[in-house]
Amino acid sequence: MTQRADIVIIGSGIGGATTALALAPSGRSIVILERGPRLTDSDAARCDRAIFRDGVFRPVEEWLDGSGQGFNPGNYYYVGGNSKFFGAVMLRYRREDFGEMQHLGGVSPAWPISYDEMEPWYQKAEELFEVRGDAWQDPTEPSHTGDYNFPPVPDEPTISTLRNQLVRAGVTPSSLPLAVDHKAWLARGETPWDAFPDTTGAKKDAENTALAKALAFANVTLISGAKATRLGTGTSGHVSFVEFTQKDAGTSDQARQKRLEVGTCILSAGAVNSAALLLRSANNDHPTGLANGSDNVGRHFMNHNCSAVLALHPWRKNTAVYQKTLQFNDFYLSGGPMNKPLGNVQLLGKISGEILSAQTGLPVWAARQIAARSVDWYAMSEDLPNRDSRISLKGDRIVLDWKRTNWKAHQALVRKAKSVLRKAGWPVVISRAFDWQTPSHQCGTTRFGANPSNSVLDLYCRTHDHKNLYVVDAGFLPTSAAVNPALTIAAQALRVGDYINRKVLAA
Repeated sequence: MTQRADIVIIGSGIGGATTALALAPSGRSIVILERGPRLTDSDAARCDRAIFRDGVFRPVEEWLDGSGQGFNPGNYYYVGGNSKFFGAVMLRYRREDFGEMQHLGGVSPAWPISYDEMEPWYQKAEELFEVRGDAWQDPTEPSHTGDYNFPPVPDEPTISTLRNQLVRAGVTPSSLPLAVDHKAWLARGETPWDAFPDTTGAKKDAENTALAKALAFANVTLISGAKATRLGTGTSGHVSFVEFTQKDAGTSDQARQKRLEVGTCILSAGAVNSAALLLRSANNDHPTGLANGSDNVGRHFMNHNCSAVLALHPWRKNTAVYQKTLQFNDFYLSGGPMNKPLGNVQLLGKISGEILSAQTGLPVWAARQIAARSVDWYAMSEDLPNRDSRISLKGDRIVLDWKRTNWKAHQALVRKAKSVLRKAGWPVVISRAFDWQTPSHQCGTTRFGANPSNSVLDLYCRTHDHKNLYVVDAGFLPTSAAVNPALTIAAQALRVGDYINRKVLAA
């Protein structure tokens, strides 16, 4: 028997969960399909070896790179999506990111909407995700209509000293805006939260905030273990159903194919999987895939250029547990060759010897000596949109052909960061770039815009080709900027939800 829902949302990460919450008060029947299960607490959830070496939470899945080589992607499939493992950083795009910016590697195009259009939604998203921060420390921070409701997560002693050292080195450190209750996190175990799964509700991820609030409404239902496989269209071109696979609870049977008829479909499976699902849904009326009349689905894939930068002092130990409270943006808007923008530098969660060994292949004993003396940074630069950087399919397998851009700017940022850290009193500074297999804020595959010929979505994330199909995840982003995208996705989800309530459901 085919069931029906007024609204089907595919994916329960930040985009899907936040959209569900925005639409829940409408009273319409809302079904959220999530391919993964709920995370439960376990010893592995706080075990660095299990997470980073053994990969116990990673999916059993293989994608292909542009040369046809297989690799295991670093994405996660759980209720709450990748936010279950995120570092909890909730930064706004800078005001300048919404305009055209000239980079060493080319042009970052202007957004089709302004910062002022997004600002009230940023404010609401910060309140929803209980962001801790201070809006006035960072000179590049765009204007806020209000401050954060919670003070910044406090620096640990080593990091407090580092903050002062950075000031003396000539930069302006500021507190990272973080969606985490650090006391509740540490009560479960003294580990960092960056890349560790949240099983207690201490991180204000999608599951613990937006999804929990949405599911408090009787008209909202979550179906976990449900992997969407195809969207179907009717004679009008509207999406009429979603096909998905699901195992029956308590059985070892193979997953069964099921179908759910839809009134409005919202795709929030993440930039890669949303694009792949649109391409997989090709039919006689839409032979190149849904929403792909402009041949833009899967194109303009972006992934931040990132490096880990470790600052060491041979006679000084870092006693921090979580570490991740500082950033500096002195080179975000300028400071590079020809005074071009370079990017953001922020602390990582404190690495351990086991983490460093798993990432580099160093013997654990040597990695422990380094990690005990290091302060660990994350340098992040913008990846520019490139039509040939794309997601495609080979049979049913995802092909990720990333064309990295703006790399010279990133190399310049790493050099700048190393120079600052040496001036701050850390004589040994080493770095390692993240490779193409490491997800670093994947985005851009279904970008939004006013012109249907060069975009997939309109200004409210509705597909140009199908009037009841929306995509609300990082795929909508026309530029990657050089900050973590989680807050911008949440803000856009609230904005889109408001539009659907006013213009679609009210009608």
